[in-house]
Amino acid sequence: MSARRLWIIACALGLAIGLAACGQNSQPTSVLNNGVYVDAGQITYQLQVSRELNPFTVEDKQYLAGLPSGTASPSANELWYGVFLWAKNQTKRPEPTADNFSIVDSNGDHFSPIKLDPSVNGFAWTQQTLAPSGIEPGLNSTASFGPTQGGLLLFKLPTSVYSNRPLTLQIIPQSGSKGEISLDL
Repeated sequence: MSARRLWIIACALGLAIGLAACGQNSQPTSVLNNGVYVDAGQITYQLQVSRELNPFTVEDKQYLAGLPSGTASPSANELWYGVFLWAKNQTKRPEPTADNFSIVDSNGDHFSPIKLDPSVNGFAWTQQTLAPSGIEPGLNSTASFGPTQGGLLLFKLPTSVYSNRPLTLQIIPQSGSKGEISLDL
């Protein structure tokens, strides 16, 4: 085979591989969920990280600060699960971020986040009105400098969710259509 023909085949193969990446689904149903952008209402959200939290590690213990008084620790059949979100207002007017979220398992069971006290937990997601091009978590905030760079939604889930995957985070805005992100567990 001539060098020219080999070079043409190599270029064609490189082009095909490059173009194959252009078809990446924005709503993956696999573990390729981190970094996906989803619109809910007028705000764009991005899943930074979602994972089970271990209250006995230094990093994860700080995420559990600010629990409502009387919140029981997870039982042997429950777990803490953190969803860290980033949001941006890409409109030309102020818009509110969502304050209504739900995780839905494959059985259709819905789980709501536990409201954390943001004055105690700097990672807690807080509903707010974002200025045009405004982001949450805000610049120079604890959450923006943290390892996840996202605002925390904390869930207490039954361990049965491991058998009822996939999990879907529903982002329900004050107005407009909801957004959904597949979660890895």
